[in-house]
Amino acid sequence: STSSCTDGLKCPFGNYWNCSISEIRTEITEIKNIIEQQEQENALKSCEIGHIFYSDKTCSVSPTSNKIPIGVVVYTDGQGHGQIIALKSIGSYIWGEKGVDISTITNAQNAQTASYELTSCINTAKIIAAAKGNKSKYPAAWAANEYKTEGTNAGDWCLPAAGIFTSYFKNQKIINTGLTNAGGTPFTNTLNAWTSTEMNSDYAWISYLFMEYGLQSKGKNYSNEVRPVLEF
Repeated sequence: STSSCTDGLKCPFGNYWNCSISEIRTEITEIKNIIEQQEQENALKSCEIGHIFYSDKTCSVSPTSNKIPIGVVVYTDGQGHGQIIALKSIGSYIWGEKGVDISTITNAQNAQTASYELTSCINTAKIIAAAKGNKSKYPAAWAANEYKTEGTNAGDWCLPAAGIFTSYFKNQKIINTGLTNAGGTPFTNTLNAWTSTEMNSDYAWISYLFMEYGLQSKGKNYSNEVRPVLEF
């Protein structure tokens, strides 16, 4: 081409340009991105419950030097997806006011039903939407949603669905070992944290590892710990 072009290759012996170079560079960048995404997906498939999860979206059984741990895998679906739990609780908050039911969330009337709830981030998004910008209306969900770490941003983390704590209940030993090895704080029978699962207009579910399914109902206006989760 006799016309210059952005990111093209200029002939050193005159005003001539190869403008297809920019297209090739774009294609190479796209291919690199695809390869990196596939490598990351393959790495995540190796993550198992109890593994330490790092800021670079990799995981390992034991601590890895020069990597920053941000949580421990608490649940996997066996297909390369799952959720990690934050190393420590981020404070104590109320779930919300009693007498208000979020219609977009399906209520779990008993612990067994609640134990199948795994949609942490979907629930959290519905709670945030119901708040209509008022953080004080649903403080626990807002706190989880605003949490961030190295390698993650506000909005990435969520308030755990009840079934995540049932997975914790079933795998306490290995998850607690992972938390300890990563410098985190394991749960105990007396450390309770909110879930994003409603029971009804007055109650929501909390973690309670002393009970069957690792769950117990609690009045929404009581303060409990918040331990965010990150989906992968």
